[in-house]
Amino acid sequence: MQILVLYFSRHGSTERLARQICRGVETVPTASAIMRTVPGVSGECEAVAPPIPDSGPPYATLEELAGCAGLIIGSPTHFGNMAAPLKYFLDQTSALWLNGALAGKPAAAFTSTSSLHGGQESTLLTMMLPLLHHGMVITGLPYTEAAVGSTTSGGGPYGASAYRPDGARPALTEQENELARALGRRVADLASRLCGPSSGPLR
Repeated sequence: MQILVLYFSRHGSTERLARQICRGVETVPTASAIMRTVPGVSGECEAVAPPIPDSGPPYATLEELAGCAGLIIGSPTHFGNMAAPLKYFLDQTSALWLNGALAGKPAAAFTSTSSLHGGQESTLLTMMLPLLHHGMVITGLPYTEAAVGSTTSGGGPYGASAYRPDGARPALTEQENELARALGRRVADLASRLCGPSSGPLR
């Protein structure tokens, strides 16, 4: 089973979370993680991006999205919402919505901000809305994950997150790493339960 970890990252914090989430996915024996990003968008017109980014993972395709067993999406917080490039990609998924390609599959969200009260929770919640329209099964991080109740930086019940004040602390904290891996593990485990060969997809 492939779990798609799909994100947009401008300064690296969201990408660091994505890599930790992939590590969590890979702890589930039946699952493998594929990490994909999306190209930026232009304020003047739709820019033509190269088919392969200069660095980092490849750009996601709608075929990869349709074929995944679970989806975890991530974005930096821009004024309490997801960044435009990720929203633009999700806006292109109407055909998948029409044929129910994502219905019944587990999904989750993650984000990063440069201010402690910069809208992490609203970003995570609004990223879940298109996933709910697709009929996906949303999962977060319960308080049975001890770091949810003790973190002093990122991470909470709505998903994994990172807090980088004014670009400082380039590395994730131990708790941010732990919760990102836990989110990947939870989605992969749920995918194995919902979409395994004995269960069939949930509709």
